[in-house]
Amino acid sequence: MVKVQVISSENIKPSFPTPQHLRTFKLSLLDQLIPAPYAPIVVFYPNNDGARHSDVQQRLVLLKESLSGTLTRFYPLAGVIQDELSINCNDQGAYFAFAEVKSLLSDFLNNLNLQSIQHFLPCENSFDGSAIGARVTNIQVNVFQCGGIAIGLCISHKIFDGAALSGFLKCWAATASGSGNAVYPDFIAPSIFPADDLWLRDTSMVVWGSLFKKGKCATRRLVFNPSSIATLKADASGLNLKYPTRVEVVSAFIWKCAMAATEKKCGSKRPSFLTHVVNLRKRIAPTLSDFSLGNLIWIASAKCKATCEQLRLDGLVNEVRRGIHKINGDFVKKMRGDNGPAVMSKSLQEIGNFGSKTGVDYYGFTSWCKMGFYEADFGWGKPVWASSVGLNSEVFMNLIILMDTKCGEGIEAWVTLDEQEMRILEQDLTLLSLASWDPSPTSD
Repeated sequence: MVKVQVISSENIKPSFPTPQHLRTFKLSLLDQLIPAPYAPIVVFYPNNDGARHSDVQQRLVLLKESLSGTLTRFYPLAGVIQDELSINCNDQGAYFAFAEVKSLLSDFLNNLNLQSIQHFLPCENSFDGSAIGARVTNIQVNVFQCGGIAIGLCISHKIFDGAALSGFLKCWAATASGSGNAVYPDFIAPSIFPADDLWLRDTSMVVWGSLFKKGKCATRRLVFNPSSIATLKADASGLNLKYPTRVEVVSAFIWKCAMAATEKKCGSKRPSFLTHVVNLRKRIAPTLSDFSLGNLIWIASAKCKATCEQLRLDGLVNEVRRGIHKINGDFVKKMRGDNGPAVMSKSLQEIGNFGSKTGVDYYGFTSWCKMGFYEADFGWGKPVWASSVGLNSEVFMNLIILMDTKCGEGIEAWVTLDEQEMRILEQDLTLLSLASWDPSPTSD
């Protein structure tokens, strides 16, 4: 386990105070959808230009100053959670910790220990919930002995989904580097999906509650290179399925292998289903920018009743595609219409009704591919790795987070499963022929 020691912490306040009329930020209806308190990420930067200790200290100063400027534009991020419906934009500031890592970045990347990544974050990654009064933004900057830097972010999921997190990170980096690409975020979500009560939170909590498990979980990182993805696409393509995407085929393949692991554990095939988080920004008319704050997402679902035809890869890819394509412009229009609550409730209840049946397995997928985390250049180069984090909780759900590899064509899947099922999955020869467990990010 790598040793990480927090040396100091402070509040980074916005460079200009938030105007009084903006002191209360109303959350949107869809901000009630996701139970996780944070969407954590760690981005790793090598010291490619041989910066000395004094240079690295200057980089820390630059990170703080540019964060202060960025918080002025993203002003809710400098506040605290006021209640389930709003953020108190009181300029308390972002929690900012500086930590020293007792190793070289190259040694860490070449000898990965996924449990160590948690130490680069300022918060625990679990489903325990974010309490009222908690800070919206928490950041930890970790400096390796070689001068490499890992920036860990835990920003409240009440205001950020993956796309918004990436937009913030890129804007912060652009401010630091002086590239001129820093933009002002779009705060339109609460007006598109206004929230006056907590009906969606209550409905979604019932649904998610039926899908959570108690016990020991394990998280492993599964990496698919471009050639393996091409093989999966070829295997899935046919008369009934053309041009499958890499997210579709990787999702379906992991689903297929996970079902096989459960069958081996239980002794028989079992019905299962998956959900996929769908970004609504390009499905809303007119379309929204990637810098639109909020959880502008909905949940697609796909079922497998354990019949032979469905268990083929092309059949599963078809199910994944069909589920995602249902969350289209027409569906979003209905979400925003007079019957929106009924449409959303029905969509969630269909997931909960199937998932709560005895003997049905659930797998939750979310894709952060093509969100541009590798574009965040603070002035000393782009990240060598953008990392998710494993779950650390006795209450968990089967969860798969898909992220780009550095080359942009591969996919790394952060897979959290029941510990026993994970041990079976790790030995799956079909899986091992197309993917690798926890390879070094530098091998991409």
